Amino acid sequence: MRAMIPRLAKVRSCLVLGLATLVMALPLRERSAWAEEVAAFPPEARIVSIGGSLTEIVYALHAESRLVARDSTSTYPKAAESLPSIGYMRQLSPEGVLSLHPGGILSLATSGPPEAVAVLRQAGVPMVEVPEAYDAKGVVEKIRKVGAALGKSTEAEALVTRVEAGLKPVTARVERLAERQRVLFVLSAQGGKIMAAGTGTAADGMIRLSGGINAVEGYAGYKPLSDEALIDARPDLILVMDHAGPGASDADLLSHPGIAATPAGQKRRILRMDGSYLLGFGPRTAEAARDVSEALYGH
Repeated sequence: MRAMIPRLAKVRSCLVLGLATLVMALPLRERSAWAEEVAAFPPEARIVSIGGSLTEIVYALHAESRLVARDSTSTYPKAAESLPSIGYMRQLSPEGVLSLHPGGILSLATSGPPEAVAVLRQAGVPMVEVPEAYDAKGVVEKIRKVGAALGKSTEAEALVTRVEAGLKPVTARVERLAERQRVLFVLSAQGGKIMAAGTGTAADGMIRLSGGINAVEGYAGYKPLSDEALIDARPDLILVMDHAGPGASDADLLSHPGIAATPAGQKRRILRMDGSYLLGFGPRTAEAARDVSEALYGH
C-alpha cells in the first residue's frame, strides 16, 4: 500500500502536466474560450486568495469570511495566517488549490507558473485575475477590482478614498522636492553578492512613489551588482526588508566593500521595513510611502 502512494502521486502529477501541456498547445483564442474568467464571484462563494495585497484588501473590505485559503505571501493581517496555505504564489500546485473545493479563485496576474494557472482555469472554478502595477493608480485599480469581485464596490470606494487621502500629502511633498536622494534596494546579500532592484520592480515603484531615485536604472528586475557597480550607483540610502536572509544584517551590509564606499555606507543609512508593507502595494501603500519619504527627507 505504501508503495502505491508515490505511484499515485506520480500519476496525478503526470495528469496535471499533461493537461497543462494540452492547454498551452491550444491557440490563444481557444484557451480563452475555455477559461472561467469572471468579474464577480457567485454570492457567498468561498474563495482562495493568491497574492498578499489581495488578501489584505479582502480583510480591509471586511470580507474575510469568504476566504477558504491563502498563499504564503498573505501574512497580513495576522489573522490571515490561520487560513490554510496553498504555498508560494509563483509555484502554485493546481492539485493543492483544487483540493480545497473553492467557489472562486482571486489571483494576482503575476501568479504562476503559467501551466499551473492554465490548469486552474480549465477546472471550471470562477477566477478573477487582478493586474499588478507598482504605482498609486495600480493600488486603486486593485481595490476596485477586488471590491467588484466580492460584491463590495461601495466599501471598495470608501477604501480608495482613504488610500488616496493618505497618498496626497506624500505626493505633494515629492512635487516640492528640489533635489532627490538615491536609494538602493537590496533584495539579498547571500555570500556577499548584493542582489539589487532595477526598474519594473515593486521596490522601484515604492522608491519613486516616496520621492527617491532608484540608484540602479540600467536593467529591469533583480540582478547581482559588482562592487564597482555599487560604488557607481552612489546610493544615499540602503533599503532592505526585515528578513532579507543570510549576509544582509546591518553589520554585513555596512562592511561590504562596495556599499562601504557609497554615501549610504559612509553615513550608515539603512532603512529596514516589513516586506509586505513595503512592497505589497495594497491598502497600506500610503503609510509605507510616507515612512520611506520621511527616512529620506525627514519629517
